[in-house]
Amino acid sequence: PRVCVVGSGPAGFYTAQHILKHHDGALVDIYEKLPVPFGLVRFGVAPDHPEVKNVTNTFTQTARSQRCAYYGNVTVGRDVTVPELQQAYHAVVLSYGAEDNRVLGIPGENLPGVYSARAFVGWYNGLPENRDLKPDLSCETALILGHGNVALDIARILLSPLQLLRKTDITDSSLAALACSKVKRVWLVGRRGPLQVAFTIKELREMINLPGARVLLDPADFKGLESAVRDAPRPRKRLTELMIKTALEKPVEMQAAAAGEVPPREWGLKFQRSPQEVLPSADGSRARGIRMALTQLEGSGDSAKAIPTGDVEELECGLVLSSIGYRSVPLDPAVPFDSQRGVIPNSSGRVQGVPGLYCSGWVKRGPTGVIITTMNDSFDTAQSVLEDLQGGVLDISPSREGFGLVESILHSRGVRPVSFSDWEKIDAAEVARGKAAGKPREKIVDPAEMLRIIGH
Repeated sequence: PRVCVVGSGPAGFYTAQHILKHHDGALVDIYEKLPVPFGLVRFGVAPDHPEVKNVTNTFTQTARSQRCAYYGNVTVGRDVTVPELQQAYHAVVLSYGAEDNRVLGIPGENLPGVYSARAFVGWYNGLPENRDLKPDLSCETALILGHGNVALDIARILLSPLQLLRKTDITDSSLAALACSKVKRVWLVGRRGPLQVAFTIKELREMINLPGARVLLDPADFKGLESAVRDAPRPRKRLTELMIKTALEKPVEMQAAAAGEVPPREWGLKFQRSPQEVLPSADGSRARGIRMALTQLEGSGDSAKAIPTGDVEELECGLVLSSIGYRSVPLDPAVPFDSQRGVIPNSSGRVQGVPGLYCSGWVKRGPTGVIITTMNDSFDTAQSVLEDLQGGVLDISPSREGFGLVESILHSRGVRPVSFSDWEKIDAAEVARGKAAGKPREKIVDPAEMLRIIGH
């Protein structure tokens, strides 16, 4: 059986890995629109979290398997359609993730100084489409809308001492911009309360321990939470206890402040505030602040809803980052898509109404969870493919040409794919450039330059 996987992030690689491991004869081809593989492991994981990127070692082993091939620089839906892939393969798995972001839907959202978290993360992580973002970091106060791990990542990057970032694979140009940044205060704002934050304890602890940054938490926000959290699941309980402890204790910085030393930077969490409007500067040329509706919670736990109370509050800030979630987009008219939920309708990864078509990862279940969540989800989809092969649902008696057919289609359209050994040349060039600068790698952010390196 010939199987094709669209997307080379964690979902794509884990799906391929599981199929290859549990079917001795399957051949798997992975297609990726960028010349370089690994999706959000390369472009989403924070530069100062190198240990999370170690999964690429496993992905590299998969890609080097005799029964696996990687074809980068191929945009499915444009260079080759999904129906064309279905003619070339017995099964097609869509694992292309979430390449858009949710919008706030409020006035002023498009003012200069307002950015999506997705674009900002892409900028400092070297995602080609965000390389020219040039965020304006000339203000003192930044406000991040959202209480997830991505919001904490951004706050940490904005406030981290430069000597810490210099040792990471953050891009050269974003490091230069951060070196000139005037941002010294970051607020993370959420519509709901401390019991509904979506970040995890590891990320919170890292933020609390950030050198040279003071934490601003209002003890009033945490009143009575000890009893409310008593029966909560252990991760939620530990996370809330850490916030309460941090809010109530007088940290070293407070003692330093009493002695007249002011820490250069600070960050804090604001709760039960929902953005209403980004306020323009007097000349209307850029963002100068945000108006927020104060909310009260109806219900409890994860299902609590934030209802506006009628009161509003304004906060001055020159930089607004919206971290309210990523969003998947439809890939090809031939593939059903639920635009309300931003997913491909499926059952255990089997795309509804299209036999032989599957999906895994964020496009299957929505943009939530960490790499391990995606791994389990992808194994689940791969299992569906294996069951359908075993049960004869997927007929493999007609032989399929696989890449042989796709190659002639791509050739006729003037598209030259990038192989995994091509990527290894780009990888070597990045590592060599990084070594010269004392970094693990210096990412190449221009696809044209990537293609030049491999002589395309």
